[in-house]
Amino acid sequence: MFRSLLPLSALLLGSAFLLFAGGINSLILPVRGEAEGFSAVSLGLLGTGWALGYVAGCLRTPALVARVGHIRAFSAMCALAAIAVLLSLVLIKPWIWIPVRALSGFCFAGAAMVVESWLNERVESTSRGRVFGIYTMVNLAATTAGQMVITLGDTNGFFFFVLAAMVYSLALLPTAMSATSTPQPLTNVSLNLRGLWTNSPIAFFGVLMVGVSNAAFGTLAAVYAARIGLPITQIALFASVPILAGALAQIPVGIASDKYDRRIVMIVIAFCALVADGLFLFAGFRDPWLIVIMAGLFGAAVFSMYPVIVAHASDHAVPGTYIQISGGLLLVYGVGSIAGPAVAGFAMTRFGASSLFAVTGAAHILFALFAIWRVRTAPAITAAEKGVFQAIPMARMSTPETAALAADSEELASDREDNAPALQEKD
Repeated sequence: MFRSLLPLSALLLGSAFLLFAGGINSLILPVRGEAEGFSAVSLGLLGTGWALGYVAGCLRTPALVARVGHIRAFSAMCALAAIAVLLSLVLIKPWIWIPVRALSGFCFAGAAMVVESWLNERVESTSRGRVFGIYTMVNLAATTAGQMVITLGDTNGFFFFVLAAMVYSLALLPTAMSATSTPQPLTNVSLNLRGLWTNSPIAFFGVLMVGVSNAAFGTLAAVYAARIGLPITQIALFASVPILAGALAQIPVGIASDKYDRRIVMIVIAFCALVADGLFLFAGFRDPWLIVIMAGLFGAAVFSMYPVIVAHASDHAVPGTYIQISGGLLLVYGVGSIAGPAVAGFAMTRFGASSLFAVTGAAHILFALFAIWRVRTAPAITAAEKGVFQAIPMARMSTPETAALAADSEELASDREDNAPALQEKD
């Protein structure tokens, strides 16, 4: 096992540096912005900017790589990401941070796509599942470590901005110095809204609502925690524990979704998320550790939804469309991610910090009601038609190349043979 991973170590190390720096960047901005007196609206628009840049990166990076190559594209993305975080330090203004955050999202998506396409090229069919699992764990650990490191210093100074820029720069070294061969061209996924809706209405609507909810929480969780008076250690835990809980919850959720109708599993998860929304809105807890535990319960629900939705959509996909479907759903998630932080930021400014969970709760109840309607009006697929649940990173850490890396050898070969097949209507 170790010998098979050794040739991939440079790519995994580069990905770890990228996610570590991203973890610092994603948390230091709302924490510092809150300390500087930025409004919740402007802090929410940081998430909107990120989502716009991320979707643009997923769409435009394949053409950039085709023109300049993988190594140059990856190096440029890392360098621009480092410049962006330093600009956030030099120019502490909301109207500067929002477009700079969009640039960070673009660079992050592009760099991640290059790493994932490189890994996909180097992975053998016999070890694809293990490599994908290790890649996911490395990214999760690096993101969490990046978020937790801000507890070790003064968030009002320059240190964490500079540290993030340094680690972004470090991320380009392993691939720049690697002797691995240049991989195939990147996966190019178009946003075919009509085709995605035809394939599975519940997956389309569900991933849109999950994008609204998860991006709102991911962007403004630290702002909420700061406004209810949590110290910096609990703020970092409040942002990172939900991600870990969501990753762990994918194990039982995946087992359940393989055994039962995935739509029923979605409904149960949505109602669990609604319970967590209600606790934050109405329970009035003040103990910091109890609030962190509640955040973990919230994360276990909201961050385990996306893989079930992708699995359900893939159950209905025509052979040869796995990457097209999963990549397209990621872009629909990005559309929801553009709206969610902006709406939640406005609500928090107008009605108070707890309004964050009114926005996430609205998204969850709409998802649950739509799923109930689909269960009542559309038959479930047979057990023979269902695929196997694949645990995947949360959408904020995924790109269309993640779908290619997660695909088994037969799915990948089928997708490469047929790039634009017709989608069948099911749910």
